[in-house]
Amino acid sequence: MRTITLRRGLVALFTATVALGALSQAQAETLRIGYQKYGTLVLLKAKGTLEKRLADQGIRVQWTEFPGGPQLLEGLNVGSIDFGVTGETPPVFAQAAGADLVYVAHEPPAPTSEAILVPKESAIASVKDLKGKKVVLNKGSNVHYLLVRALEDAGLKYTDIQTVFLPPADARAAFERGSVDAWVIWDPYQAAAEQQLGARTLRDGSGLVDNNQFYLATRPYAQAHPAVVAALVEEVRKTGEWSQANPQEVAEQVVPLLGLPAPIVLTTVKRQGFGAGYITPEVTAAQQKIADAFYQLKLIPKPLNVKDVVWTPPASLAVQ
Repeated sequence: MRTITLRRGLVALFTATVALGALSQAQAETLRIGYQKYGTLVLLKAKGTLEKRLADQGIRVQWTEFPGGPQLLEGLNVGSIDFGVTGETPPVFAQAAGADLVYVAHEPPAPTSEAILVPKESAIASVKDLKGKKVVLNKGSNVHYLLVRALEDAGLKYTDIQTVFLPPADARAAFERGSVDAWVIWDPYQAAAEQQLGARTLRDGSGLVDNNQFYLATRPYAQAHPAVVAALVEEVRKTGEWSQANPQEVAEQVVPLLGLPAPIVLTTVKRQGFGAGYITPEVTAAQQKIADAFYQLKLIPKPLNVKDVVWTPPASLAVQ
């Protein structure tokens, strides 16, 4: 009787072990990507080419939408996604918070796809007029650095304005109600506010910021799956090159994904930067300037070395 019980116990243990192994294998074979309502990842999702490429390797792709870069990087930090895209500022805040993330690649500058907006009837005519005013933005997002640079360029201090931190949907509601004087925002929310609300651009990123998009991964995923990361970057680059040459077709594909009118989507696509590549020393230096600026303003608690969180692909995978 004891022998039978022991055998049953061993069978149950073996079954549980096999099931656990199968679960771990299934998890390892899923690439979890975080994206936002802008950028090449939206276009890549629409095309479906990544799924086809990785299916040959037995890897499934799972997509999760986030309202902004800070929220997406929090998803990376807690392990709910493996890879994602943000603007240039969120990675700085994430690194300062100790997130185990790495920069993988970047898109070329897109300075006109973010801006400081004011209502069409506003008396505010320049950035200097923002002194003492309420300005709403998503804290730690790409536009946070645009605001810092625009104020600096206008001879104002960061403390000369009243910042209100809200995610895009809530920020738009506050902007429409007149609860704030200006809104610092990126596309497609920027294009939507311009075309639907008649919002005026007080200052975009031209001459102030690069507004690169950055692709990031958790350090453990990038180290364990360099070939998958390299394949993903290559597909992003190919999609970007195709998109740049076919903006109208791209807009038509993305409209159902974003749920926005075609003219807004087309404007967003035309203002994007396309042509993803691995991180260069020049891009690293530009990110270091942002990190230094935020530390000087005491918006992050410690100085950072951006080079510490830049992923270098193996030599066999580096050529694109």
